[in-house]
Amino acid sequence: MSLVHDLWLGPALLIAVAAPAAAASLPAASAQSDAVPIRIAQTAPAVIIAPTAPPPVRAEVVPPPPAGGKVVVWRQGHWAWSGNDWVWIAGQYVEPPTAKAVWDPGHWVEEADGTWSWVDGHWRSG
Repeated sequence: MSLVHDLWLGPALLIAVAAPAAAASLPAASAQSDAVPIRIAQTAPAVIIAPTAPPPVRAEVVPPPPAGGKVVVWRQGHWAWSGNDWVWIAGQYVEPPTAKAVWDPGHWVEEADGTWSWVDGHWRSG
């Protein structure tokens, strides 16, 4: 996945964890120990809202799959909202997580207030 896709699909976050109940069950820290905060990396789903409808989907000519014999799936292009304008993200070949996985593409949904929300694409069992 390209950096541009990562931008639209959601940022990676580092979250400091403070769990008092779990800490109570740990042995008391001695004067010689160095306390180090625990950090857990998570990907938060991005909520992307655009004030206007995306432009019409562009027609893409799907190129032949890359050589090499790997199983790849064409993931069609889509419009992404940059925060102030629409940007076309071109389609690309990607390797599925399993041989039978099927890609359900992301799409824009119009909300009751007239804004548009992005629904991420995802892999499902085929």
